[in-house]
Amino acid sequence: MSTTPATAVPFFPPALFEADRAELIGLVREVGLDPEQRFILGSRTAAFEELLRADLGAADVVACSSGTSALSLVLRAMDIGPGDEVIVPAFGCAPLASSVVAVGAVPVFADIRPDTMTMDPDAAQRLVTERTRVVMPAHMFSVMADMPRFAELARRHGLRLLEDSAVAQGGVLRGVPAGLWGEAGVYSFVQVKTCGMPGEGGVVITRDQALGERVRMLRNHGQRPGRRFVHQAVGVNSRFDEIQAAFQTHRYAGFPARLARRAEIAAYYTERFTPLADRGVTPPPDRDGRCFYVYTVLADARDALAAHLAEHGVASHVYYPSPLPAHPAFAPYAPPDARWPAAAQASRRHLSLPVHHLLTDAQVRQVADLVCAFATTHG
Repeated sequence: MSTTPATAVPFFPPALFEADRAELIGLVREVGLDPEQRFILGSRTAAFEELLRADLGAADVVACSSGTSALSLVLRAMDIGPGDEVIVPAFGCAPLASSVVAVGAVPVFADIRPDTMTMDPDAAQRLVTERTRVVMPAHMFSVMADMPRFAELARRHGLRLLEDSAVAQGGVLRGVPAGLWGEAGVYSFVQVKTCGMPGEGGVVITRDQALGERVRMLRNHGQRPGRRFVHQAVGVNSRFDEIQAAFQTHRYAGFPARLARRAEIAAYYTERFTPLADRGVTPPPDRDGRCFYVYTVLADARDALAAHLAEHGVASHVYYPSPLPAHPAFAPYAPPDARWPAAAQASRRHLSLPVHHLLTDAQVRQVADLVCAFATTHG
């Protein structure tokens, strides 16, 4: 019978919020007993939105129920609908395509760059038609997309630029925070993200005050703040929880330190893994615009590497085993003769390693030693 190694390294830590447990319990009581009895979109949500807005230098930040909801809200606020095309990456999470389908528009899949696994600007350029309204690049794992190129592409063709920055909170490219390269961006706060919380939630961030106001209206059944039961448009229920808002505000001061620890771990991995490229294991490119949601290598023998790590108690994760156009849900939007070779290759080769801030130095060395030993043996 096999046994779990004593030095097991979890991919995401089960005790992620243990240090803040007393604060969270206190906030549940505080909000629950507040005479105002306001559990969504109250003063705590407004304070959290303002904290982020001021820290980022955004025109507006609008908290909503999830990162997925945030994408759909921005598309609706941009009046994207039937007959419109939105260029999205062929590799990534389902909301990249489902948020487009949800507003009645057509997702048009562009291939990715083999090194960053983010949408290739040249591939996107070739897909622009008279029906294209939006280009929606996504940051992937620990690397931001080439936003300067996408900003130029959008400007040249008169397109809206929506940045799926759900995994990239804390990332900065050329001095611009992730989410503020386009007209709007989004963050996700699901617990595994860099600034995650014990629940579901997200925000829209924007430099366009009018766009932010429209998202704010749509997230609450089409009601403007202070005008309850007057519905300006058919909106949705995408409202933010007051307990989570207070908890995020409490933890935000520690976000830079948590992010710095992730960056430190990633830098160590990259130093150890860079010499392995000719042995079948390639680290993410070490470049401007890094973010540290997860640390993902490309491995020729991906499944064997994952099994090797698991045998020694190290958890890893394959996020996207198929390109988006290969899924039954999105196949109807994929031209029958289209191919996405880089996306297909990334689906076969990517493997994400633990990089959370609670890893000890010994655990980080253990992960790196195991990957290097595998590459030496199998490369």
